[in-house]
Amino acid sequence: MARTDHYNDPAAPIANSIAVAVTAFVQDDAGRLLMIRRTDNELYSIPGGGQEIGETISQTVVREVKEETGIDVEVIGLIGIYSNPAHVIAYDDGEVRQEFSICFRARPTGGELRTSSESSEVHWVAPVDLDDLNIHPSIRLRIAHGFQVDRAPHYD
Repeated sequence: MARTDHYNDPAAPIANSIAVAVTAFVQDDAGRLLMIRRTDNELYSIPGGGQEIGETISQTVVREVKEETGIDVEVIGLIGIYSNPAHVIAYDDGEVRQEFSICFRARPTGGELRTSSESSEVHWVAPVDLDDLNIHPSIRLRIAHGFQVDRAPHYD
């Protein structure tokens, strides 16, 4: 399913849903960040997705990272809660979702990089190379907050 992110866009469609989602800020021992290229909008992102019934929010993080990247992770902290009503995501089935995403810090515990139906590319990216990637502003904000290790969790 294709998606279009609208961010601070006065012409954006009106949201008609909201769902719990997660993203994961995962760094390897070299300080590189786990990044995917999404198949639904071709943008680079940290891995993540929606919570399913019957799982805790931490289990959602572990499952989504594994599904999208092949990497096993352990959740080790909270980076922030992102619920900006000026960020809506329009899907080609008519759903227009207001952003609601909880970003967690996680550490890799195993696995091997691989793509999935949701990720056409999976990479460990050095922080100095992030500016070369096409990353949505809302994900750039999470990444910036993730690199600020001693900050209190963000919420909006």
